[in-house]
Amino acid sequence: MQLFGLPLLDILVIIIYFLVVLWIGYRAMQRINNSEDYFLAGRKFGKGIQTFAAFGQGTSAESAVTTTTMVSTNGAAGIGMGLISGIIAMPIFWMTTMWYRRLRYLSLAEFFAERYGSKRMAGFYAIIQTLLFMIVAATGFTAMSKTVAAIAEKPEASLTQIELSERALATELGVLQDKDYRLLTDPELSRMKELVAMSPQSNFSTINRTYLTIGLAIIILLYAVSGGLEAAFITDMIQGVFIILLTLMLIPFAMAKINMVYEVEGILGTFKAFHTHLPEAFFQVLGSPNLPQFTWYFIVAFGLLFMVNTGVQANQLTAAGSAKDDETARIGFITGIFIKRYCSVIWGFLAMMTLLLYGAKVSDPDMVWGMATRDLLPTGLVGLMIACLMAALMSTADALMLTSSSLLTNNVYKPLCPGKSESHYVLMGRIFCLAYIVGGVAIALVLDDVFTLFLFMITFNSVIAAVFWLGMVWRRASRSAAWVSIIVTTLFTLLLPLLVPLWPGVRSSEFLAKETAGYAVERIYSAKEFDVRERAEEIAVWDALSTAGKVEGTRPNSLALGEKFTKSDFIQPRSIYWQQGFAEDQDGLRSGSGMLKVELVVLDWLGFELETNKYALNETITAIFRLVIPFGLLILISCFTREEDPVRLNMFYARLRTPAVADHELDALEVERVRQDPSLCDDLRLFPGTNWEFRKWTPSDWKGQGIVFLAGGGVVFLLYLLLMTGS
Repeated sequence: MQLFGLPLLDILVIIIYFLVVLWIGYRAMQRINNSEDYFLAGRKFGKGIQTFAAFGQGTSAESAVTTTTMVSTNGAAGIGMGLISGIIAMPIFWMTTMWYRRLRYLSLAEFFAERYGSKRMAGFYAIIQTLLFMIVAATGFTAMSKTVAAIAEKPEASLTQIELSERALATELGVLQDKDYRLLTDPELSRMKELVAMSPQSNFSTINRTYLTIGLAIIILLYAVSGGLEAAFITDMIQGVFIILLTLMLIPFAMAKINMVYEVEGILGTFKAFHTHLPEAFFQVLGSPNLPQFTWYFIVAFGLLFMVNTGVQANQLTAAGSAKDDETARIGFITGIFIKRYCSVIWGFLAMMTLLLYGAKVSDPDMVWGMATRDLLPTGLVGLMIACLMAALMSTADALMLTSSSLLTNNVYKPLCPGKSESHYVLMGRIFCLAYIVGGVAIALVLDDVFTLFLFMITFNSVIAAVFWLGMVWRRASRSAAWVSIIVTTLFTLLLPLLVPLWPGVRSSEFLAKETAGYAVERIYSAKEFDVRERAEEIAVWDALSTAGKVEGTRPNSLALGEKFTKSDFIQPRSIYWQQGFAEDQDGLRSGSGMLKVELVVLDWLGFELETNKYALNETITAIFRLVIPFGLLILISCFTREEDPVRLNMFYARLRTPAVADHELDALEVERVRQDPSLCDDLRLFPGTNWEFRKWTPSDWKGQGIVFLAGGGVVFLLYLLLMTGS
């Protein structure tokens, strides 16, 4: 017997999981006495919970799905793009994570109120972060609902006539796309273009994705709104284990399926199948023809952008600020994030297996994970996989919901309505939780593309990053300069890229239709079975074109296994100004897609020849612009504006210089002692007597950096091992 397309055993597993989560929320609710208990769980967590809190916030349902989509499109370079950039940031995060605990704030918005003396800046930050976290939630809701919908696929006998007709169109499109385009007749080319514009669906689900999204949002509200951060982080521990299970669960079943389909044996047989049936270019991380922008200079620029933008996310303080002391905060945070880095490699490995099993036959790559779950796992484990996916979403959404609620309550509502009771502010926090979830669900229902949402998230924090980082380390950073940096960066990275394309004719503008020049890249490979088959197909196509009188060039030579051959890959021209390139309508009219890269438009007007650059260089310029402009403006204008109040700055930097300890009363006494006499910590400053607040490294810092270096090297080695085994 089935319910919603799933066996009753799977449904039972999901129900039990949710009952446990709701019980945890109820128990935690009974221990809430004030805002600190609700938003930061009384700052009492140890390394275990901190580890899974960081892991849970950094990982959601879209993590595995996005990796699968990237690998399907770009090969191994799709794994490396986010992974290597993230590893670059880890040494900095080891040094800065203690900041969040030492600040001793309820939310990171308080940093802007105290450091720059501006409650308006704190309110602006609170609103910006809430919008960002709504997008994060929407990404998770979309990925989760698509995957569960793919698991609960309708049997053909249950399809309506309309659904059968749409599936037939999808099948027709697949047949046309499998043919070499040069062999298609003019009517076939016209029909394929028509079908691509229609984008017919081939898979249909017994589950309504809208109802599923709303239902899960209600469950998150019930346990996290009632129990606060304690409920969120305790469930994060459970959910963290489930997420790791999600990562590992499919591996043995996928290997068994690959071994059966490709007639190989054992673990090494699966790796051999990779290198036999996938092109060698697929395994290139750097210099891949599938992802030409992934160059060393782009990695450095993107890694720095990732670091500064991630460091200013408000949930960083929520994760670290709930630790009992600053050493617990940094160890827990770094451990949790490194677990995610290792999981990312495994997700990439699983994506390679699903690509081997499904190829390019799936119209929506976001559905692949769910299809693999449905096809590979036995009853019971399918229900556990669905619980894992929901856990992955919930572990991120609950913490971000509470972070957003804290931001809005303490930095928007309290300044407008001061003097209320603690219970009143906790109530308002719960109401803001509801608003956050409703916003995330609304965005998920409107924007249905996981990768589009993911790209938008990457650049969002550029507007505030420079103000945070320089405010932490440079006393001279002023409020006036901070506002100029925020306004200019908001204009160029958010408002104009989103609003200018809404103006009639902008997307179809001839000026904005410029592209980088295409170019050929030649590489020498050793022929494998895939290459031999591909060359045989090229020869067959050449012969067919020759017969039709359409042939160009000379007939390709056949290949033998192991033979060295030169392969020329043509890197297609790419849009300079549009985030997602160009899209064509049914009439063949081309228009820009996604956000407009305004900074590149400005550089073009200034006379820079962007069309002669490679796409990788233009993307690197975009990343550098979002680093140099906000930091440069803040530094330049600060030098010509009034310094901030030294009393307020002394209080602020006294917090940062004073290690946080578990005893709250002793901790408060230590902060006050340093505030009264800031010179007590002058021996810790790297540049005493200057405006720079960098501190000297301690033995613990050096030891931690060594561990971070080894752990990062382990991630890279694991990726190398998975890509090279069986080659």
